[in-house]
Amino acid sequence: MTDSFDLDAYLRRIGQDGPVAPDLGTLQALVRRHTATIAFENLDSFGGQAPRLDLDSLQRKLVQGRRGGYCYEQNLLLRAALVAIGFRTSIRLARVLWGQAEDHIGQRSHMLLQVDLADGPRIVDVGFGGQTLTGVLRLEPDLEQPTPHEPFRLVRLEDGFKLQALIGAEWKSLYRFDLQAQQPIDCEAPNWYVATHPDSHFVIGLSAARAAEGRRYTLRDADFAVHHLGGGTERRRLADVDELKAMLAGVFGLALPDRPGLDRALARLFAGALATPR
Repeated sequence: MTDSFDLDAYLRRIGQDGPVAPDLGTLQALVRRHTATIAFENLDSFGGQAPRLDLDSLQRKLVQGRRGGYCYEQNLLLRAALVAIGFRTSIRLARVLWGQAEDHIGQRSHMLLQVDLADGPRIVDVGFGGQTLTGVLRLEPDLEQPTPHEPFRLVRLEDGFKLQALIGAEWKSLYRFDLQAQQPIDCEAPNWYVATHPDSHFVIGLSAARAAEGRRYTLRDADFAVHHLGGGTERRRLADVDELKAMLAGVFGLALPDRPGLDRALARLFAGALATPR
């Protein structure tokens, strides 16, 4: 275990050409290319295995192995690249509000990054699934900020901020967070919880997402959707495991692991309760 970071390999993985520097232009380019290339997915936890978060494991899986991952994996990998380039970064943990009441207080189960630039701090987050932030946000409340996809904004709370996305004509909340500094070790306990708890949606269901130009691709169990910017969604239910694997490899760009536990989990999506149309 060397725990060193191969920046060149990461840049090749996301298709980033040319020089990089610790500036806003580089940060925007890395976030845009990362979210378009490295898909969000939970194949490990869904197949009965908790993801490892050490840097060597992240590089083997997401870079050399051409896999994706969820928030801790995605953002810790991006953080390593940013540090190697010379950015000042800090880890933040968040309480998810997506699909919950606005006053919901859940665990700090999500991770994002604060990046400090010369003209002020920014928020980046390449690991929030189907609503992943594809741009870079100023850490300023009540300011509608454009991204390559939907507009986002930060709303000030008594103890921090709430991140919202404008979807159609409605602002929808993703999560709430504060500015308490965290270390990579602080991600280990929530990572273990969401990857192993029997009620975690990362254990009982399959998720995948990727943000492409002008659209977002999402997969929930066997239900595939294409969400077009400006409105309109195409949906269809995949027929069997072969079609599901082809979708994961094609649209989501994943090199699938050869793992019996994962194959059994995928098969369950087409047998029993999960196969009931929703």
